[in-house]
Amino acid sequence: MEASNRFARTKVIACATVIEEMLPLLPSEMTYEILDFGLHLNPGNLRDTLQTTIDTASAEADTILLGYGLCSMAVVGLKATNCTLVVPRVDDCIAIFLGSRAAYQAQSSQEPGTYYLTKGWIEVSDTPFEEHKRLVERYGEARADRMIKLMLKHYTRLAYIDTGQHDQERYRDYAQRTAAQFDLRYEEIAGSDTLVTKLIFGPWDDDFVVTQPGQTISYADFKTSTTTMCNLPGMSPAQPPKAG
Repeated sequence: MEASNRFARTKVIACATVIEEMLPLLPSEMTYEILDFGLHLNPGNLRDTLQTTIDTASAEADTILLGYGLCSMAVVGLKATNCTLVVPRVDDCIAIFLGSRAAYQAQSSQEPGTYYLTKGWIEVSDTPFEEHKRLVERYGEARADRMIKLMLKHYTRLAYIDTGQHDQERYRDYAQRTAAQFDLRYEEIAGSDTLVTKLIFGPWDDDFVVTQPGQTISYADFKTSTTTMCNLPGMSPAQPPKAG
């Protein structure tokens, strides 16, 4: 099959943060659908929405590319009856922005108490700064300060992932102000489009879970010796494995 025909029969379904990194690379023939980032707050709802979207898309696609990771088990149980599903073999989208699961694991081992931000996360207002503003409106500033301090108690560093997209300076400034407000050490990390490029164009090697028509994505498909923790308020970040 010619590349243009293959792209035309491929559909992308992606989170609002991940699509930011995919759009500059997508072939014009490849269609895509963006799902609301807020669905992550309830993995069951995210799974149901993904399955419904997959069911609709599979009527016209031979291959569906999911711009997600394991994402709190939200992709476990998904299947497409009539087409192939491809999803990065990562715990969450931080590894996608860094270019590989290995890059994310290296960061987690060196500095486990890290809160990550990207242009996409800032765009969808998924940041401690925005959460603090919402809490102030609901509970008042004093209580909001206590709540956000509790949410971030395990974090010592805020890392801004520079994915190379345009207008980075504005987002970098936002990340620096957020770190200063919440007494987190600010650092910048170079991102990579390696995993996004491979998701779109291949090869779909061990960095991906690929299920054939009728097969179901399982947790075992993602299982490795090391797992990492995404930016979930109130949850401790990944800890390096203990010796022995």
